[in-house]
Amino acid sequence: MSEEGSFREDQSETSRPETTKSDVGIAWIYASYNNTIIHITDLSGAETIAIVSGGMIAKADRDKPSPWAAMQAAARAARIAIEKGIRVVHVKVKAPGGYGPKTPGPGAGPAIRALVRAGLIVDRVEDVTPLPTDSIRKPGGRRGRRV
Repeated sequence: MSEEGSFREDQSETSRPETTKSDVGIAWIYASYNNTIIHITDLSGAETIAIVSGGMIAKADRDKPSPWAAMQAAARAARIAIEKGIRVVHVKVKAPGGYGPKTPGPGAGPAIRALVRAGLIVDRVEDVTPLPTDSIRKPGGRRGRRV
């Protein structure tokens, strides 16, 4: 019994290091069906630490919104952020919104996974897609878009 008790005491002593405001940032992930943009800022959102897009990774237009390009872009942005002292990020995922699609593109999930694999601690994930209360008229006309 005494051995079990000492094991539990050793377990409780190990804890995560304390975080300060200087090593916490916000990772804004804009995932549309045309591109994925990862923008890491400080906690206030005023100072940009890293910004990388799928277009900076993939040269072909069809590859910009792909999950692979999003993962590579997020890994590159995470490397830059870790070099500048960011350890913890709050992730805010945004889709185009408005009269456009309200669901994020195919690169949103892989980008979050790549941030975690790169060594950043993801504190919370939040959807910040702008939803219209009363929108402009959707393009396409009365009969819809004729293809």
